[in-house]
Order: sequence, then structure tokens, then C-alpha cells
Amino acid sequence: MSLLKKCLIAGVILVTLVAAAVAGVYHWATSPIDLTPAQLDVTIKPHSSLRSVTAQLNRGGVPVEPELFVLMTRLLGLQSQLKSGNYEFKAGITPYEVLQKLARGDVNEYVATIIEGWTFRHMRAELDANPALKHDTAGMSDADLLAAIGAPEAPIGNGEGLFFPDTYLFDKDTSDLDIYRRAYRLMKLRLDEAWAARAPGLPYKTPYDALTMASIIEKETGKASDRPMVSAVFANRLRVGMPLQTDPTVIYGLGDSYEGRLKKRDLQTDTPYNTYTRMGLPPTPIALPGVASLQAALNPAQTTALYFVSRGDGSSIFSDTLDDHNKAVDKYIRGQ
Repeated sequence: MSLLKKCLIAGVILVTLVAAAVAGVYHWATSPIDLTPAQLDVTIKPHSSLRSVTAQLNRGGVPVEPELFVLMTRLLGLQSQLKSGNYEFKAGITPYEVLQKLARGDVNEYVATIIEGWTFRHMRAELDANPALKHDTAGMSDADLLAAIGAPEAPIGNGEGLFFPDTYLFDKDTSDLDIYRRAYRLMKLRLDEAWAARAPGLPYKTPYDALTMASIIEKETGKASDRPMVSAVFANRLRVGMPLQTDPTVIYGLGDSYEGRLKKRDLQTDTPYNTYTRMGLPPTPIALPGVASLQAALNPAQTTALYFVSRGDGSSIFSDTLDDHNKAVDKYIRGQ
């Protein structure tokens, strides 16, 4: 047999072997992986090598053949594009799809939603119950938590109103302290923005005073368009030395003793938050205000109104005089 013929035969054999190998890799790469359970999460650590990624996948319950996965990744030129993070894998996914997911950085994003008007206590309970967070604040007092995020309000030990209500996205096993830090910084940003754009002549000495007022507006307002008027009434009362006389502060001061409906004795029971028995603002906010309430607190409507009462449909009627206010109360409250 001539040398040329031997080379041709060897070439055919080599091509056949390569084709068979490629076909084998293709079949493996496009075949569904047997996942148990059928849906699971795997975390890929930052700065992992390609072989470390394959090991983490296997330990996490996604069985990929290490050598084939490495070969496929290198053939596709993706070895430097794999991203860290927490990934969700479901039954039916193939090794090729796993690789593409890692290359895209298609990580899980978990959600923590904080609602306007919640108390800080409610916020803590919500984050404590979030199973995707790492609960580093477990056992911390409010003052300890504030100190841990570097909040200068830590000495007062009260986090009420200091955290911005919003929806926060995070990776699995993120520390809950990270959510508190983000919410705290965002509230500071929004408050600073509103304070810088405030109307002249407001009866607030500090942004914290305005934050406290915004929290009251958040709890007092059933209709969004009424916020500037509610803000104006309270600002007018502060200017003329009238008590705020707002029920939400009384309820906040009662704490766990509040029975679901204010009674006459509740309005007469003095606490630091009873704005019927004490003048001025309460010592701290009473809830987490949203941006609309912050803006309303610092840009109230132009009015001389000193009173308002709910119509019963979420909106309020505003009055300049006590006589007009009593008529409105007769119509909308006593009449019902």
C-alpha cells in the first residue's frame, strides 16, 4: 500500500473520529439533564475557574460531565464570560442551556417590597420572613441595626421613617443589612431632594422634622390629591400654636394596647405621640412615608385652612373655621 493511500485512509479515519466525537458532544450538550429535585438553585462563587464552575454545578445538583462541559465551553470561546451569582435550573435544561445561562449572567433576582405607610416594625417583620435573605439582623435591637448600617440616628434607637418604601431586588443569600442600607440611603436621598426644593416659610427646623410630618401625612391621607392640603392644615396649626390633633400619632403611641378603634380615653391618655395632649410634632416619624408625602410635607398647598374631616370615601373636606368644621363633622361623621 502506497504512502499516499495510507495517509488518505488515516485522514478518513481521523475525520470520522472527529465527526463522531463532535456528534457525541452535540448529543450530550443538547440532551436534558436529570435534575433531582426538578427545580433547584445553584450559587456560582465570584472569580471561579472553569473547572471550579463545573464542580459547583455538580455539587449543587446539576450533573454535567466536567471534561465535556470544559470542552464545550472552550470550543464556544465562553470560558472567560461565565458570571457568578445564584442561578435557577429546571428539569429539561440541557448542558448547552446551562452554559448559555452562565454566560448571560441570567441570575435569580429576588424581591423585597416595602409599602408606604408601614411602620419600621412591620418592615423588620417582612424582611425577617423573607426566605431568600441572610438574616444577619436576627436578635439585633433597632439601635443595633442602625449602628450596623452606619446611621447617625443610632443613639435615638428608633428607625421609624428612616427607610424608603420601595421594591428592592437582590441575589439569594444577600444580607438583610444590605436591604436596610439601600433603603436608608434612598430615603436620605429622597428627603434631601425634597428639602432642597422646599417652599419658603415652613415651620420645620430640620429635614427630620419634615420627615416626621411626611409620615403623618402618609397615614392621614386617603386620597393622594389631598396630601398638599392635609400638609397645609398641619403646617398652619404649627404656625399658630394649635395642637395637631391627629389620630394616627395617638394610635402609634398606644402601640400594642390599641384595640382597633380609638376611644375617648385614648385621646386623653398622654404619651409622647398624643398630639391632642402635646403641642408640636411627635418625637419621631410614625411610619415610612413615600416620595409623594415627602413632597407634600415640604410643598403644602396655599390655604388658610385649619381643619379637615373625612367624607367617608377617602377624600376630605377642609375648613378655615371651627364653626364650618363642626358643620362638616355633623354632615359627614355624626350624620352617619
